Amino acid sequence: MDMNRRQFFRACAAGLGGSSLALLGFSPQPVLAEARSFKLERTTETRNTCTYCAVGCGIIMYSLGDKAKNAKSDIIHIEGDPDHPVNRGTLCPKGAGLLDFVHSANRLKYPQYRAPGSTEWKRMSWDETFDRIAKLMKADRDANFIAKSDDGITVNRWLTTGMLAASASSNESGYLTQKVMRSMGLLVFDNQARV
Repeated sequence: MDMNRRQFFRACAAGLGGSSLALLGFSPQPVLAEARSFKLERTTETRNTCTYCAVGCGIIMYSLGDKAKNAKSDIIHIEGDPDHPVNRGTLCPKGAGLLDFVHSANRLKYPQYRAPGSTEWKRMSWDETFDRIAKLMKADRDANFIAKSDDGITVNRWLTTGMLAASASSNESGYLTQKVMRSMGLLVFDNQARV
């Protein structure tokens, strides 16, 4: 370090002045010793499943809000769930970036429909969406359901529609989904974990 005589005297004067202030009681130590509050201290913890792939890692989302009626809380932190048997607290790079996905301006938050030949997407309510799906499924099942094979054997098949189930769901919900789809005659049924 290259220091001339004038800079040396300035450094010595600053050190002497600082130590004199400390002797008079102007010490920054109590300020430095004050414990900062943990950023997740006032948050609400919610356990969920990562949305990206078929592994089904557990995540913990922390939201901050006053919990008043009709007040929306904001997710401020997402981390892996250490108690989850699949990932035991770890997350891949996509899962570690879930907070960006949650706050993305391009994220869809409601169903949309584009009519054939149209270039415009129309926003639909969830009730309209479920009604439309049910009507289309019923029309397709009525038109393509096979009750008996060519040999006269009862088969009760519906081969023109398929179902892709979520792999992040529990065994119980997967079992119920399988039962409901099979009861309608669907044979084209698979799970996201195999895709």
